[in-house]
Amino acid sequence: MDTVWYLTRRVLQALVVILLVTVVVFCLLHALPGGPARGILGPQATAQQIAAFNHEQGLDRPLPVQYVHYLGTLLHGDLGTSYTLNEAVSRLITQRLPKTLVLTVLSALVGLLLAVPLGMWQAVRRNRPVDYVVTTLSFVAYSTPVYFLGLLLILLFTQVLNWFPSQAPQGDTLGQVFADPVGLVLPVATGAASMVAVFSRYMRASTLENLSEDYVRTARAGGSGPYAILFRHVFRNSLTPVIAMLGYYVPVLFGGALVVEQLFNYPGMGLLFWSAAQASDYPVLLGCVLVISVATVVGTLLADVVQRVVDPRVKEGRV
Repeated sequence: MDTVWYLTRRVLQALVVILLVTVVVFCLLHALPGGPARGILGPQATAQQIAAFNHEQGLDRPLPVQYVHYLGTLLHGDLGTSYTLNEAVSRLITQRLPKTLVLTVLSALVGLLLAVPLGMWQAVRRNRPVDYVVTTLSFVAYSTPVYFLGLLLILLFTQVLNWFPSQAPQGDTLGQVFADPVGLVLPVATGAASMVAVFSRYMRASTLENLSEDYVRTARAGGSGPYAILFRHVFRNSLTPVIAMLGYYVPVLFGGALVVEQLFNYPGMGLLFWSAAQASDYPVLLGCVLVISVATVVGTLLADVVQRVVDPRVKEGRV
């Protein structure tokens, strides 16, 4: 019953946050220079054209009424229409989002598969030369801009070694993306690099903290070997803060995807956002912001749920 109440409360909190996100996006839409009409019709529109557009779209009504209408359109999946591509924003995002999810999920999986054992390895070899070397490389990888790192990988692996193509897989479907797995190597590696640097540090700190706990000393006194202690006891407990951090890392993954997709010409939502920013296509920009914000809230919620399953000791009052 406690778990059900905890999950119900977290879901309700997530819904409230999503509602606040819609308020922020609605305010951003109306904060555009000259209002939505000027942004859509362009700087050459006359006052009469703007007035006619506002009346046609209901933008001359009170803001609370407009917000209720806006919320209703969102619930029906209507995010507006791109005035540069002349397509529904929801359709554009539906086409691009799966490819961005493939890129971000693969980057996250590769990053975690490398970061978790690397962090534990550093903790076991704390204050040894290898720990200092890996720590230095982690700081360098974390401080290196994604765009610069991607350019270095392109220069090394496409120009010098000629191992991988400089362009990510093209196509409108996931099948076309997966048909060229070699083209995904460099984008995934670029997206995973900073994640390895960050999460290996978290895993190292968490492992060191657990190695100093009483239950580890008890296990040693009971005759358990170092590997049994590390993998049977310390590993699971050390994952808890890493899992919690993963949910909050969702916006970073999407932000990195924006740069990676533009750099490797990967046809995902990040490239769509980049192109919309170049063309001042505000409906597409705000639609992407809304989707990424909702994904962040959902990612945080899922991280809390998984953390609760992994560690039932999570307090009910924890947010």
